[in-house]
Amino acid sequence: MDNTSTVSSRRAVTGAGWLILGILLIAANLRAPVTGVGPLIETLQQAFGFSAGIAGLLLTLPLACFALLSPVSAWVARGFGLERTLFLAMLLVAAGIVLRSTGSATALLVGTCVIGCGIAGGNVLLPSLLKRDFPNDLTRLTAIYALTMNTASALGSVCAVPLADALGWSWALAAFIVLPLVAMLVWLPQLARHTPPAAGPAKSGSVWGSAVAWQVTLFLGTNSFVYYVVTAWLPSILVVNGQSAVVAGNLHGLLQFSSAVPGLLLVPLVKRMQDQRLIAVGTSACAVLGVIGLIAVPAWAIVWVPMFGFGTGAVFILGLAFVGMRVSTPQQAASLSAMAQCVGYLMAAAGPMLMGRVHDVVGDWNIVLGICGAMAVVMGVFGMLAGRAGKVIGASHAD
Repeated sequence: MDNTSTVSSRRAVTGAGWLILGILLIAANLRAPVTGVGPLIETLQQAFGFSAGIAGLLLTLPLACFALLSPVSAWVARGFGLERTLFLAMLLVAAGIVLRSTGSATALLVGTCVIGCGIAGGNVLLPSLLKRDFPNDLTRLTAIYALTMNTASALGSVCAVPLADALGWSWALAAFIVLPLVAMLVWLPQLARHTPPAAGPAKSGSVWGSAVAWQVTLFLGTNSFVYYVVTAWLPSILVVNGQSAVVAGNLHGLLQFSSAVPGLLLVPLVKRMQDQRLIAVGTSACAVLGVIGLIAVPAWAIVWVPMFGFGTGAVFILGLAFVGMRVSTPQQAASLSAMAQCVGYLMAAAGPMLMGRVHDVVGDWNIVLGICGAMAVVMGVFGMLAGRAGKVIGASHAD
């Protein structure tokens, strides 16, 4: 009996280990195929004659897919199964990577949309899987998940320019196919399972009329706007300020990595704090200072880029914590998460193309950075409102 129990326990641990590995490999696909385009935008503009506004579509399109297809992902998973839908999401990412690498402008844009559709599925369903299968280790795994996602994104940014120099931009974009292929290979054992995601939010859990919900949503939404504008255009800004394309790509990778670090530091800290206003304002201030530094002393980008990354990464983690802390029921948590994701990614989608158009008109990246700095100040205001102790959606004193 003891031997049987030991064998069963080992199988359970092994199964959980493969599941966690699969989750982390899927997480590695949720930013890198999109943010890795940033260091190559100048190259793509020259290859196709894109204006800055049109080039911004390369980041805007997948973000719009994130916002619009999130509800569809949950609906598909309810009928097709959570595990199989995640595999399908990785298949879409792989197909999109192949399509956008074929060499035409149309394929580049359509493939980018297909990648966005696949990533949308992972964005929605992976947190549901973590919450369902690892409820007692959710905080730690979420931090590791975020670190994996941003580390893969950083490596993609660092490698993009050297690969393009050696093989051409199409092969540099095609190299990202490694990420979904490895994830699908490791995920194969999970296809034997056919389980639905957590139930959707009940009508009573609706939060769209809550002031608290809007404060949390706009805290995350303004952060998404600022982060994705800088992610899209940082290499172009750095090159204009005298950095080489390789150095700009490395700094872009540093931005991605530095945005992952706060997850390991903030998660235990936030749980101990009764009031989060100070930390919300402080992390927003890091983003503001990073932007101001890039305007005032661009030669010190090695200081300002990680400062900005740390600030926006910390706000993202803090905002996710608010989603759980500012609700009183699981249904409200699901509803607020959907609301924040929809609004946040729509704001993020508008940012790169809109700011690209601003640059086309004024011809100065400092104006774009100034707008991002102002938005980061607004982010701090919403963070101060959302971070007040005792604010719970539905409580009369909170709204």
